[in-house]
Amino acid sequence: MYDICCIGHITLDKVVTAQKEVYMAGGTSFYFSNAIQNMGLRYHLVTALAETEMHFVQALQAQRVDVTVLPSRYTVNFENIYPENQDHRVQRVLQKAEPFQYEQLKEIDAKIFHLGPLLADDIPAELIQALASKSLVSLDVQGYLREVINENVYPIDWPQKKALLPNIAILKANENEMEMLTGQTDIYEGAKILADWGVKEVVITLGSKGSVILYENIFYLIPAFVPNAVIDATGCGDTYMAGYLSRRIIGEGVQQAGEFAAAMATLKIQVSGPFTGGSDEILSLLVKKNTRI
Repeated sequence: MYDICCIGHITLDKVVTAQKEVYMAGGTSFYFSNAIQNMGLRYHLVTALAETEMHFVQALQAQRVDVTVLPSRYTVNFENIYPENQDHRVQRVLQKAEPFQYEQLKEIDAKIFHLGPLLADDIPAELIQALASKSLVSLDVQGYLREVINENVYPIDWPQKKALLPNIAILKANENEMEMLTGQTDIYEGAKILADWGVKEVVITLGSKGSVILYENIFYLIPAFVPNAVIDATGCGDTYMAGYLSRRIIGEGVQQAGEFAAAMATLKIQVSGPFTGGSDEILSLLVKKNTRI
């Protein structure tokens, strides 16, 4: 049995700015897998992508990540266009991969399944329910809050949220996603609503303002750390969850796991691409508490 199994598509991302056009690997599963690989756990990734992008998987396997690749005619292809004002990103989906099905995964056992849907139909309700019947399920909710119309991506609510959230042990959302789900701008009220809907552990990430975790009616305030430089914020939330789950599964408390995750995300933002460091680097940053915001 694995400690943690992540299920999600690795993407081929096209990033367009006024200066250049770049293609790179992306997706929750990509950043999560890179970040958790050196945490000393029995880890497994389940993904689906086309043969043309198999080199992304081979790069992970070269780092000793255990991967199951399911067949797909296409790889998920996001196009992110950044105008001069980079706060107004235009996102499109040019290709979609095959959704995951329980029949493909029923032989895989893990203590925690971390789900990283990028689009609303990536992981169907039946798969969530089946996994929850045998293991803890962690969910990054972002994919369920995206609708694709004529390749353009629009924010939507998750129609099945009240039916499916009782199956989710750990839910990760940023503040905008929390507001979309609950209609609340207040972090504490929004987290309480998600807990009332059945989530046992609610993780709300707030970027440079840190994060808030609600567990067993107690709020844990996780401060952010001050990075030496902000190089690349892509995948910081996925890196945070890799750190958080890697500590929770070994029995660490919520506050300690949250601070470990925050330190890990800070180290990631200081480099371009995914975080691939080890726990010693993270623990070293943790002892420098005077550097936190």
